[in-house]
Amino acid sequence: MSTEVRVPKQERAIEKKNRIIKAGFDLFSDVGYYNTNTAEIAKRAGVSTGIVYGYFKDKRDILLEVLSLYVEKVFEPLLNTIDHIPALDLHSLASQSIELAVCTHEHNAKIHEALHSMCHTDEEINARFMALEDEMTLRIAKRFEALGISVPNLVERVHFAIDITQSFAHECVYDHHNYINYDEFRKIVENTLVSLFE
Repeated sequence: MSTEVRVPKQERAIEKKNRIIKAGFDLFSDVGYYNTNTAEIAKRAGVSTGIVYGYFKDKRDILLEVLSLYVEKVFEPLLNTIDHIPALDLHSLASQSIELAVCTHEHNAKIHEALHSMCHTDEEINARFMALEDEMTLRIAKRFEALGISVPNLVERVHFAIDITQSFAHECVYDHHNYINYDEFRKIVENTLVSLFE
């Protein structure tokens, strides 16, 4: 089997490659990366295994494309929202950020778990998530500066705010501790976020 990977140029070939990536996205979401093989991806995409290997070196190569799709689908709208925060209303912004984080995790729970679980074993996946986290932190800090937020250690506060928000979303979507009052917990998170930037 040829190890040379083609870059599709014709519309039909591009569409086939995108179907393979989408099939990988769906299967990694449904059963996880390690429980999926390239034959199953090919079948889901409606192509032969040979076609898969024409566009990708291996299953991990598909995974990296799936990660790019995940970032585009989940984080690009968030980054676009950050760049266009219209005015400074910290309570409203904190509430919207929490809601967006929870909804994002709810709608992408399976693929999120599949990709994040690999951060501990795959340096490239981890590096991509770290780069994304860096980009989010710096873009939020830059936008906050433009909106007139002037607090010490702004970048560190933004990074901490992202951690708090993500942790709350994980708690709501994945953990579900029965001793936690989530309405009260959300108020605590919102008030903490506001206090970081007042």
